[in-house]
Amino acid sequence: MMVMQNCMNLGMALNTMDWSDLRIFLAIARERTLGAAARRLGMTQPTMGRRLRALETAAGHALFQRTAAGFVLTDEGATVFDHAERIEQEALAIQRRLAGRATQLEGPLRLTSSDWFGTHVLAPVLADFAVRHPQVGIELLTDARFLSLSRREADLAFRIRTFTEPDVVSRKLMHVRYAVYQRSGLPPPRRGDGSHCTLLALDAAFAGTPDDSWLSRALPRARIGLRSNSRDVQARLCAHGAGLAVLPVVLGERIGELERVDLGGEPPGRDTWIGYHRDLRRLPRLRAMVEFLVERLANADLAA
Repeated sequence: MMVMQNCMNLGMALNTMDWSDLRIFLAIARERTLGAAARRLGMTQPTMGRRLRALETAAGHALFQRTAAGFVLTDEGATVFDHAERIEQEALAIQRRLAGRATQLEGPLRLTSSDWFGTHVLAPVLADFAVRHPQVGIELLTDARFLSLSRREADLAFRIRTFTEPDVVSRKLMHVRYAVYQRSGLPPPRRGDGSHCTLLALDAAFAGTPDDSWLSRALPRARIGLRSNSRDVQARLCAHGAGLAVLPVVLGERIGELERVDLGGEPPGRDTWIGYHRDLRRLPRLRAMVEFLVERLANADLAA
């Protein structure tokens, strides 16, 4: 009987919540800290905390447990989360459909990519697009995470793997070559097992990528000196003489303090894919952006 009453109370609370309440609740549930949730929604942490307290008061239940590991959903919170996600899906579907019906080449367009790709590949192309279409407001988010196209965290995404989401339209955009680099002027590494070499590697989350595995085979006894989740940081460390690094050629060739190293072969390259939600496939500004990117990058030689 008590469980039924609790469910009825939660149902009444959900009826009184507006979409902004649910967005706050979902952001906290996904990010697990007020600070991260506030950054995701562009709010301040104190505001986020006040809104959460008001939300729990309206619900008549604690929706989260405050733990050392962050905010964890209570049983009541988990019930709200299931319903809130379904409401979110419907609300975002309406937004996507309405956005997809826009007919003017104007309005916002949010892109997401890795940091080095955004800096060295996309930035010059987007600058040219902005000159040609000044009414399109471009926002580029560089993030190691894969932002959600379904939740409108981004309209257009660039990835080094194929998109698996069923509602995403995607195509291969370009092939990116990789090479081994060291600081210019240093003696080339001696041929052998690499026991005399220091390597600059990606962090553990990227271990086992094709270029990482190739370098481990080429120099099996080399020492890992420093790790980073940023290609740009790797490149700057390499330019300061901290060790050898496998870098995208478009990045390595644009840093004057670096030179290529021949280890008897070239690391495997990576294909870059572009994707967007199918509900936006008729959006003029998105179509114009995709066509512009394909024209400029699909067959571009970015090694120079």
